[in-house]
Amino acid sequence: MRIARFTTGDDPRYALVEGEPGQEQLVVISGDPIYTPVQPTGERIPLGDGVRLLAPVIPRSKVIGVGRNYVDHAAEMGNEVPASPLLFLKPNTAVVGPDDPIVLPDWTEEVSYEAELAVVIGKVTKDVAPEHALSKVFGYTVANDVTARDIQRADAQWTRAKGFDSSCPIGPWVVPGLDVEDLAVRSRVNGEAKQDGRTSQMVFDVAYLISYISEVFTLLPGDIILTGTPAGVGLLQERDVVEVEVEEIGTLRNPVLRRS
Repeated sequence: MRIARFTTGDDPRYALVEGEPGQEQLVVISGDPIYTPVQPTGERIPLGDGVRLLAPVIPRSKVIGVGRNYVDHAAEMGNEVPASPLLFLKPNTAVVGPDDPIVLPDWTEEVSYEAELAVVIGKVTKDVAPEHALSKVFGYTVANDVTARDIQRADAQWTRAKGFDSSCPIGPWVVPGLDVEDLAVRSRVNGEAKQDGRTSQMVFDVAYLISYISEVFTLLPGDIILTGTPAGVGLLQERDVVEVEVEEIGTLRNPVLRRS
């Protein structure tokens, strides 16, 4: 099952996505599926002209990132693998959806893409044990943890580097009930392959991350956890098109613009 959030020019709605790539249809559902059971309305809309996919979730509370969760990525950045998950926050104003532009701020010259599996929390979660953590998940989506590298090096913490507007594209939809133990995580810039890792290479797996994070923060429905990125990150330039992909979920595409 794939769940999308979309608009045809009116208020955002939710739908199940059915069909093969290029032939998808939206089966419109009532309400917000994080909070209410999935109930089709009977309306079906082809995914095409006149339909705009939105970020499938706008976190009510927070986006939690996990740094250096792949050994090869930590190494390429000249860092050691942390002994415990390295956490940071992005505001929900950083979130954009499929085909929305990543806007490069005028105060950075080195902005990088990071393809990631994203976890969408479905239930209030506090101090959950790893063996029960996956029961708190609503579903999974694709994320690009866009990062201003020069600012990350210059600042003592990562808020400015990772929290600016449009620095958290997610989409194209959410997939509940997915086994994410060993999925491909890839990125492309202007069609050229850049990253090609697997979730099985994570230092800390999804269940452990949810458990660990829930000891720090109460996780609320709609909160998002970014699980880290594999090796191969690089810089984005104005007019680039970046695609990030997670196997069994889909591909998230965003153009890159420079703020004038």
